[in-house]
Amino acid sequence: MKKIGEKRYRGEVGRYYEDFEVGDVYEHRPGRTITDADNINFSLMTMNQHPMHCDAAYAAKSEFGRPLVNSGLTVAIVLGMTVQDVSGKAIANLGWQDIKLTGPVFPGDTIYAESEVLDKRESRSRPGAGIVKVRTTGKKADGSVFMTFDRSALIQKRDGNIDDQAGY
Repeated sequence: MKKIGEKRYRGEVGRYYEDFEVGDVYEHRPGRTITDADNINFSLMTMNQHPMHCDAAYAAKSEFGRPLVNSGLTVAIVLGMTVQDVSGKAIANLGWQDIKLTGPVFPGDTIYAESEVLDKRESRSRPGAGIVKVRTTGKKADGSVFMTFDRSALIQKRDGNIDDQAGY
């Protein structure tokens, strides 16, 4: 919380560049239980009509015996889980690398995420920001890993704080 007046505080999202330390690991909470409706709505909304995501009879005949959660949805949820801790003060996402889908996710699974700070450096073109690289891991409630990816973001520094300029 940021103190903005006497007995008045404002919630903050994210960390400033200076708050990141290489090797730190952030466990993102809360987790998220993915429902059948989440999976079907996301799949159809994104025009992914693969029957493994939206046809239970078809999926029952597969090696998994049931529908799989659309991997685009799991990437989106895991990424969203990281915003509070990693990119809440980002000026821009710079890219994702090495997205690996290492295990299936099914409707009814509860997923969690954690991110490890891999690297940080001052921005050469933006004096009020730095670049932070993290590796994010998606895990099911049983601890099994189903996804990893690396992400780089341009994060504002305290002295380059656009939050104050925007009234945050």
